[in-house]
Amino acid sequence: MFDFFCLLTAIAFLVYGPCCVLSGHMVVEFERYRLARFRKITGYLQILGAVGLLVGFLFIPVAGLIAALGLSIQMLLGFGVRLLIRDSLLQCLPSFSFMLINAGLVVGFANRLS
Repeated sequence: MFDFFCLLTAIAFLVYGPCCVLSGHMVVEFERYRLARFRKITGYLQILGAVGLLVGFLFIPVAGLIAALGLSIQMLLGFGVRLLIRDSLLQCLPSFSFMLINAGLVVGFANRLS
């Protein structure tokens, strides 16, 4: 299961990260979050996190652990923002789910280090 979730998450953030940087829809979304100035850095950090997951999966587990921890924190913050702006539970679900998945990946990478 670890392999599946690690690769799934890496692929998801390799898609979503560039969308944050390039997509007009994401410009509107980040304005709605009142976080427009953080849109590009959010996207770049998601791309970096995805690459870190892949590097950790294939070569250096500590890189995966750091990447998963960073993505988990980012998703926790995203979930909090969604709650603050009173998005529906359905709209909050992706950030909450990816927060939990990445927290599980942190544990998985930690186990690979020991």
